[in-house]
Amino acid sequence: MHLQNAKVNPMSSCPLFKDSYNTEMNETATAQRPMAFHVLAKPIGPICNLDCKYCFYLEKEKLYGDEKSWKMDPELLEQYIKSYIEGQQTPRIDFAWQGGEPTLLGVDFFRKVIELQEKHCPPGKQIFNALQTNGTRLDDEWGEFLSKHNFLIGLSLDGPPDLHNKYRVDKGGNDTHHLVLRGAEILKKYNVDFNALCVVNRYNAREPLRVYHFLKELGTDFFQFIPIVERDGEHEEVLDLSSPPQIQKDDSPVSGWSVHSEDYGDFLNAIFDEWVRNDIGKYYVQLFDIQLELYMGHPSSLCIFKETCGDALAVEHNGDLYSCDHYVYPEYHLGNVMNDNLGDMVAAAKQREFGQQKKTTLPKQCKECEFLNLCNGECPKNRFLNDIDGEPGLNYLCKGLMKFFRHTKPYFERMRNLLMQRRAPAELMMQLRHEEEKFDKKKVKPNDPCPCGSGKKFKQCHMRKVR
Repeated sequence: MHLQNAKVNPMSSCPLFKDSYNTEMNETATAQRPMAFHVLAKPIGPICNLDCKYCFYLEKEKLYGDEKSWKMDPELLEQYIKSYIEGQQTPRIDFAWQGGEPTLLGVDFFRKVIELQEKHCPPGKQIFNALQTNGTRLDDEWGEFLSKHNFLIGLSLDGPPDLHNKYRVDKGGNDTHHLVLRGAEILKKYNVDFNALCVVNRYNAREPLRVYHFLKELGTDFFQFIPIVERDGEHEEVLDLSSPPQIQKDDSPVSGWSVHSEDYGDFLNAIFDEWVRNDIGKYYVQLFDIQLELYMGHPSSLCIFKETCGDALAVEHNGDLYSCDHYVYPEYHLGNVMNDNLGDMVAAAKQREFGQQKKTTLPKQCKECEFLNLCNGECPKNRFLNDIDGEPGLNYLCKGLMKFFRHTKPYFERMRNLLMQRRAPAELMMQLRHEEEKFDKKKVKPNDPCPCGSGKKFKQCHMRKVR
């Protein structure tokens, strides 16, 4: 399933892979045409060898119910690659390949991809490829190919076996964790760069440090934690796929695997507390990097935290282009790459309006929030609650994100200050150790302000670290 693609467009529809954190996405290009845009290509549509219980994309088969073949045909593949390259006005061009499960197409399909990219790449441009996979079909042939052509891999893994296998099963309901680890070993054997993509769900959100410690042993230094949010009965309500569900009630139920908002905040905070004391500069958590980026005054390179969106689209196996991977519904269909110019579709008024609505539909509570610049309402797909004034459009994850923003603010401010002094953020780890060693546990009472300056009570902050 597609979560949020983080290295190439960078999510997804957003950034999800490490090198793409700095991909330039100009939102105010001449004539409304972005200097660069991101398209998540699904050359096999929603077809997958797994049956992950929380996957939102499997239902998309119903869009093409009479489909005989789900493989993007050679003529369409060439047209897409050619038009995508032509639409990018930056030296670096990032392709992202997902599904479904793209490895079902076989290595030869992607050999053809490389051949066509080399054919149509003009002088002065560099092309990079990222592929998101469940890892269960990776073998030596894949490892050799991915290594030779410097593919960046997003590997889906939700933690230790019991946590991963809760929802990520095959078509027969069998566990898949051991198969993913086998795939990870292939990637390491051939020195293929990869990122761990962890879906934060109702189950594994309860054990953040088990998840984090497991991923740190996996063999990659880059992690993305993606919250799963799906309204209860969402699949059943959209069987006709005419439009996304529009539920806007404070008590809107979510599916049994969706993470509770505040649990998501607690999950992030627990991992952050370990990371900020031990792992800065050693391991990279996409959300933490994005927040530091925002504290430094830079625009977010991840679409969910941008002020507006619309520059991260999705193309189906038959060439149909949609506004976003989370909005593959007829009303968000922009055209087909075989009949319409890709750059023109991205720059079309319909798509520009789609992107602007992320900002213009914010409820009052968001507009007045002290953390608006860090969040910008997060992803529109999750904005289905009413705010405190009854205005629709509040994000389901708001409470959890507020927990995270409040908890981490003093630390990000200190990292920002270090950077402004041309010093490494990793220095904060040593500073915190020295401060915590100085705490006189007998004199600082649980309800006193924490000596670290966070503004929290000692019992809610460093007391649990030093006692």
